[in-house]
Amino acid sequence: METLDIVVPVREGTVNEQLRYALRSWAAHLPHGRVWVVGYLPAWADGVQHIPTRQTGTKYQNTTAAMRAACSHPDVSDRFLYCNDDMFVMHSVETMPALHRGPVRRVEAHYATRGSGPYLRGMRETRELLEQLGHDDPLSYELHVPMVVEKDGMLQALELGRHVDVVHKRTLYGNLAEVGGAEIQDVKVLHRAPRGYGPNSFFLSTMPDSFANGHVGAFIRRSFPERCRYETARRR
Repeated sequence: METLDIVVPVREGTVNEQLRYALRSWAAHLPHGRVWVVGYLPAWADGVQHIPTRQTGTKYQNTTAAMRAACSHPDVSDRFLYCNDDMFVMHSVETMPALHRGPVRRVEAHYATRGSGPYLRGMRETRELLEQLGHDDPLSYELHVPMVVEKDGMLQALELGRHVDVVHKRTLYGNLAEVGGAEIQDVKVLHRAPRGYGPNSFFLSTMPDSFANGHVGAFIRRSFPERCRYETARRR
């Protein structure tokens, strides 16, 4: 069976408890090879591979640079699991399924009710690019769950989307690679209240506040109380 590495872009900063518990969840429930931290490496992280990158742009530009760096690195597996540091796998999966959020046009309409901004603009421009490339009703892959990525295909997608300032790289790649998959609602929990998830949730994601101060954060910390192989023996 093919063993996929995990690639996770990490922003600069000494404290990242979401990453700590994400690593614990992946170690427990997500079969993988090596873990590649791209960007900033916390002092407490152990047993992971590191690809340093300069983080001088917006958060969107920084994660795109991290993706390009991972896909260009010869030692990263040709297909890998692309994760963020706030994605938690709550139950064991044998292989990561392909998942999407439904048509981009529908997700775009939802975000448009909440105002405008660079993220929505990038969603629209990514959809328009896909339509120009022959994808009349593209799917959104902007979910807060791990995604299987093939290096060469992602590099080709990033090249095609190089003029999009806030490119939705998951969506661009997912449609160009014809990933398909099953539709789910996004698993991001934005609030402190105990709603929107339960003990049967396979995947969860949090905001910094909902992780630190919310019911969901306490639930995740209770689920993974023990140090995993990706942490030093003593917190620093």
